[in-house]
Amino acid sequence: MPKVDCLIIGSGIAGIIAALELAEKGLDVILLTADKQALESNSYYAQGGIVYKGLDDSSEKLYTDIIEAGAGLSNPSVALHIATLGPKLVEQLLIDKYQVPFDRSGDTLCITDEAAHSCPRIIHCKDTTGKGVMATLIARASACKNLVWKKGYSAVDLITLSHHSKKMTDIYLTPTCVGAYVMNNDTSEVEIIFAKQTILATGGVGEVFQHTSNPKSARGDGVAMAYRAGARIMNMEYIQFHPTTMYYPGERRRLISEVLRGEGAKILSSKQMPFLEKYHPKADLAPRDVVARGMYEEMLASDSHHLWLDISFKQGDFLKSRFPSSYEFCLSKGFDLTKEPIPVVPAAHYSCGGIAVDEKAKTSIRHLYAIGEVSCTGLHGANRLASTSLLEGVVYAKLCADEISQNIRKEIYYFPPIDDWVMGEKRVDSALIQQDWMTIKQTMWNYVGLVRDKHRLARAAKMLQELKWGIESFYEKGKLTDELLGLRNGIQTALLITQGAMRNKSSLGCHYRTS
Repeated sequence: MPKVDCLIIGSGIAGIIAALELAEKGLDVILLTADKQALESNSYYAQGGIVYKGLDDSSEKLYTDIIEAGAGLSNPSVALHIATLGPKLVEQLLIDKYQVPFDRSGDTLCITDEAAHSCPRIIHCKDTTGKGVMATLIARASACKNLVWKKGYSAVDLITLSHHSKKMTDIYLTPTCVGAYVMNNDTSEVEIIFAKQTILATGGVGEVFQHTSNPKSARGDGVAMAYRAGARIMNMEYIQFHPTTMYYPGERRRLISEVLRGEGAKILSSKQMPFLEKYHPKADLAPRDVVARGMYEEMLASDSHHLWLDISFKQGDFLKSRFPSSYEFCLSKGFDLTKEPIPVVPAAHYSCGGIAVDEKAKTSIRHLYAIGEVSCTGLHGANRLASTSLLEGVVYAKLCADEISQNIRKEIYYFPPIDDWVMGEKRVDSALIQQDWMTIKQTMWNYVGLVRDKHRLARAAKMLQELKWGIESFYEKGKLTDELLGLRNGIQTALLITQGAMRNKSSLGCHYRTS
């Protein structure tokens, strides 16, 4: 059983930066990711950019924008801390230290605007910012000493004293994480990794909805594991729906960056007319929850499957240069965004809630941290401000790594005797897993989506709870696969979102109830 200083589960921007910072300080680190290429993360697919600083900008302006976008629910001290520290760490880490190739005009960083920002302050790598950032970080991590990167491994469950120790009296100790059971996806063998400190950086939850901009890996693994371990989970009802993903029948939704609207694109009705001024003075640059609900209402009123996004009035060469990925993708589907509007629909995009953490990314369980989208720092409140997700990942990865490295040598760590993982032998039919996923996705989209009411939520909770019982039976008897682990985590995550939405009877931000 390997014992390491730190086990990090998840390799998006937060997980990799934490791993690099800890390894640089001489700690032994294991970085775990299910994807063998380490490309399946929300960070990798991020398009728009990351908050930096504008020409006439200040931490006070950014703080105000975060608070207003968060509908007043953002933690003020966290928002101020991020607004002050965030741009400095972007410069220190991403620009200077890791040298991410952000777009420049000569020696000057190119800066653009996004919805709900009071001034242009977003830096980017064309319209594939996440790819630019992650390619740089992945290359650094691949060459890093003290860092063992276990690709093709899925986390099964966190190991805690109260749940897994064979010494019965350990239940009286403070709830403490001592590592995780992890599975080699090629062999299905489950290993035990003991760790002095464990960091969850597993990303988002969009896969539990029928329409999402997220990759398939965003199924709530970290949230579900932390919940089973007894960690505090909060604000799960606040699911942000991105207004613009490309609508193409029979395929997964593909994010169309908000930066298009920052550059002047307009969302049009089914009759290709502007309409968002009816819902907010800022129209197309209103906060995401307002825009997404306005689109939802317009689609209902016109009985439309999609609306339109138009930026064809801009110069074609500029669009091809500024948005090459979006241009090529749309063209592959038969739409030339330099000449015509493209079909778009809202889709589940970002979880503003998650595992509750303090200002150093500590959870309610000792020796367990959470960073990135899986965590709830309080920054986003009821609705995330555009391009603050990568920013939050950078800041909390650094804060978390600093906290661990400064204190890890001050404690004597106890690793209890535990049992090996006992796995069922029955092979679970993939068709059954896919059917259960379909039920989860459709239930969440129809009853726990953009607009909610008490009757829909009650029905969703009943359906999901009954499904959970069946899935747990599968899980106990079945031979483990990443698919089965994902289903178990997905149903638990869907229930946490639904239960949060049922408890919260007040509409706020991206949680909108009619009753």
